Amino acid sequence: MVTKTLQHHALNTRGRDIAVGDIHGRFSALASALLSIRFDTTRDRLFSVGDMVDRGPESAEVLQWLAHPWFHAVGGNHELLTWRRALGNPFPGVDHQVHGGRWLDACSAEQQLEIGQRLQALPLAFEIDTPDGPVGMVHADYPYDDWAPMRAGRLSDDDVHCCLWSRARFDTKYAGRVRGLRALIHGHTPVQKTVTLGNVFFIDTSGLNGQGSLSLLNLHTLKAARR
Repeated sequence: MVTKTLQHHALNTRGRDIAVGDIHGRFSALASALLSIRFDTTRDRLFSVGDMVDRGPESAEVLQWLAHPWFHAVGGNHELLTWRRALGNPFPGVDHQVHGGRWLDACSAEQQLEIGQRLQALPLAFEIDTPDGPVGMVHADYPYDDWAPMRAGRLSDDDVHCCLWSRARFDTKYAGRVRGLRALIHGHTPVQKTVTLGNVFFIDTSGLNGQGSLSLLNLHTLKAARR
């Protein structure tokens, strides 16, 4: 289902590391948000928690953003739906078009192939070093209270499905901490403002209708990014 499970990012000693919630094809809004915090592309790094595409009008711009050396993304369930359909093997049981994927049909066959290959190659998770310890990032959920299985690559198909689709931790308000991490960052679950359960942060504030603001979380401070 994924070509790479965990990708590690060493400590950024020159600038900030910023996490952004689900973008859903709103890259102009993202650019404005980055401008508002004076994001410096020569020093800062941006980490997307997945669901960069679908629903919003600018989903096809995902390739332009992934080409930036300072922009990094894990794959979410909408990336999965997109690359599966783009490569001719639609995800069973979920109609991608109904769930915001009609934009893909307007892309040429060459564009669809490039989008599909690029999104398929995204990792399932990040581990990002910070001055106070590593921060993890997984799109939707994580099935364990210890990061060790992720580091070891010992994830079953059910575990991967959980990482891409589940809302169990949030729905049950489970506040157990994930050992081995300073914090774990999720998107996927729409919230009005950032929610923290134990050391797990939920930052998808864009809303199902795309009218919410994009959350930008400073991974060094674990607070909202500022100028």
